[in-house]
Amino acid sequence: MTSAPKPSVLFVCVHNAGRSQIAAGYLTALAGDRIEVRSAGSEPADQINPVAVEAMAEEDIDITAASPKVLTTEAVQASDVVITMGCGDACPIFPGKRYEDWELTDPAGKGIDDVRVVRDDIKSRIQQLISELIPTPTASN
Repeated sequence: MTSAPKPSVLFVCVHNAGRSQIAAGYLTALAGDRIEVRSAGSEPADQINPVAVEAMAEEDIDITAASPKVLTTEAVQASDVVITMGCGDACPIFPGKRYEDWELTDPAGKGIDDVRVVRDDIKSRIQQLISELIPTPTASN
């Protein structure tokens, strides 16, 4: 029995410190190993936004091991879905890829209440994305 190749998703924002890390954390937690998850930034920050880490900890998702990474052409080429979050024209476009732009408030410099709103918006988008990428499993396991 051969299974279909695992879909891969790349989240891109400017600093790869907030929105894209929250999205990657949710997708990893909610999809498990059924989807390959990448994140990157066009101008990566030195560290993950500590308020984003705090907001995700409230959801029992630990993103402290993640670190901002620079966006590479290879990462885009290796991904089936590329989701941008305010990186503008920095993201290279390749034919045959699915691109989405999620308009989200940048959590940089915001307090926990504002970051929770962004986090919850990302969570609902991630749940929708999973439903599109992974068909509902049948009772056979």
